[in-house]
Amino acid sequence: MAAIRMTGMASGLPPNIVEQIMDAERIPIKQMEVKKAAEDDKYKLVTDLETKVTDISKSLGELVGTRGFTNNKLMSGDPNIINGTVDPENVTTGSWQIEVQQLAQKPGSVSNGFPDRDRTEIGVGYIKFETPEGTKEVYVSGENSTLDGVAASINRANVGLRATVLNDRKDKENPFKLLVTGLATGDDKQVSFPTVYMLDGDQDFYFDVTKPAQNAKIKVDGFELEVPDNTVKDVIPGVALELKQAAPGREIAVTVKEDYDVISGKIKTFVDAYNGVLSFIQNQHKLQKGKNGRESLGPMGGDGLLRTIEANLRRLIMSPQHGVNSEITRMNELGIEFNRNGTLNFSQDKFNSKLSKNPQDVANFLRGDGFSVGFVPAVKREVTNLTNNTFGPLALRKRGLTEKINSMNQRIEKKESQLEKKEDSLRKKFSDLESKMSKLNAQGASVAGLAAGQKA
Repeated sequence: MAAIRMTGMASGLPPNIVEQIMDAERIPIKQMEVKKAAEDDKYKLVTDLETKVTDISKSLGELVGTRGFTNNKLMSGDPNIINGTVDPENVTTGSWQIEVQQLAQKPGSVSNGFPDRDRTEIGVGYIKFETPEGTKEVYVSGENSTLDGVAASINRANVGLRATVLNDRKDKENPFKLLVTGLATGDDKQVSFPTVYMLDGDQDFYFDVTKPAQNAKIKVDGFELEVPDNTVKDVIPGVALELKQAAPGREIAVTVKEDYDVISGKIKTFVDAYNGVLSFIQNQHKLQKGKNGRESLGPMGGDGLLRTIEANLRRLIMSPQHGVNSEITRMNELGIEFNRNGTLNFSQDKFNSKLSKNPQDVANFLRGDGFSVGFVPAVKREVTNLTNNTFGPLALRKRGLTEKINSMNQRIEKKESQLEKKEDSLRKKFSDLESKMSKLNAQGASVAGLAAGQKA
């Protein structure tokens, strides 16, 4: 009797039989994971779309305020003499003729000269100043008896004065001098310089040249004014004028007007954001090659959510704005209209032309009343409706996808748990089978051995 030959496992089954069975059992899980990945992709797309929709209103947020456009600029006929900055919330547009007759200055005084700043002794004593806050005294000790020491003593004393050591090269032998100034301009910040009481110095110390505090003097459209500072905030509403230098007898034209470049730039940013949403929607409706090489619509192609958003955005551009106190009622009058591709074109020249001819009409059309009428309020309202966390269609879709993805995750986890138990059961069964088959094989071998012995 020929011997029984077995290959592989004792049972003759493939050694990876359990893995093969479990791979077959996991096919439904892989199918669920593919579907879940598709839902994950949709969720990312909806989130991306939500961001693009939100971006539409960002560029318009600070475009117009209660007074008109918030982007205004100051233009000076000579910025070296007078310049300034504007407060967009309070500025008034217009032109003014301004003459800077005199700059405001701080009170100050310069001492006589010394050969050095840190060796020659000035002496011990005190320096007394008469300030708007009363008499101030600064004590000078023997340790601080040089120009540098006196300057440091004045600065530490916190008496409303600032001291520094100058190097005046006009005096070759004694170039170093002490400069003491007040902290503010205007004739009500006057300081009397000073009374000096010093003993035992290497040379005399005194203040040689003194300049009083003074107001700035300007003419605004022919009216003379005195102001305490070279930054003037109370002459033109919403403008901080910066007086740079005096130019008596010369009038400088100062104009506040809309900054057309910035305004049209914000409108262009708005159009680009609008087209970002429209292009996103169009791309989802186009045929795209998938991983399998086949063409199909995008993951959201034909989705009702996209149709809703596209219809609402198109209506915003094409519908007239009523009650805006402007001759302009539609966006195409500002050079913004749909092209054949379904996205927006922006004619910057047409917009700038309309803006330069009648900026108030443009501002009124865009702003409306700031709440219920006007293009900007309409855009903000629509964007808010689309992105509202409670009832907005984007939020509702995200919640629906989240619930679907979570449900799939639970089903996958449940199926995985079941398969783990099944795999343990199969391994035990095949282990028992192998044990039994090994015993049978051993018995068969023994029988074959006895038969061979009897023949011999």
